[in-house]
Amino acid sequence: MALDIRQFLNIAGIVKDLKSFNFSVYGQWFGYINIILCIALGIANLFHVNAVIVFGILSIVQGLIILFIEVPFLLRICPLSDNFIAFIKRFETNGKRTLFYLGMAAVQWCSLALMVTSLIAVAIGLTISAASYGVAHFKHQQFQNTSIIKSPADDDFPHEAVVREML
Repeated sequence: MALDIRQFLNIAGIVKDLKSFNFSVYGQWFGYINIILCIALGIANLFHVNAVIVFGILSIVQGLIILFIEVPFLLRICPLSDNFIAFIKRFETNGKRTLFYLGMAAVQWCSLALMVTSLIAVAIGLTISAASYGVAHFKHQQFQNTSIIKSPADDDFPHEAVVREML
């Protein structure tokens, strides 16, 4: 029996999130996409021979910060300084996340002054996240976490026997 990634995904939760029209969930989903975009395109832009390298490095750092903001579970399992944890915990509301993503997007939009590169995709992604969190803030929607991955307490979660069989 092969282990399938779909066994770990909460498809019903994903559909419920999409139908909720809660823009904080959409902002969080775009945040997940931004993690991948920031890190991948940041690395890709390290190979330029001009000042765009600085914005590539900033993009990688932004991706890591977004990772800790959007996946708060990592704050508990990674050894981090108290100052960094306090910094990350400031962004627990829609309004503060809007401002955070706007600032991050502004940095990447500034990279276009030097040279138009693939970092424009990072800037657009961060702007979409900021817009989603902004709409949620102005509609007074409650911030809620998305439920993409199943909880180990669920009945249909793959248990140890499946994992042992996979190994």
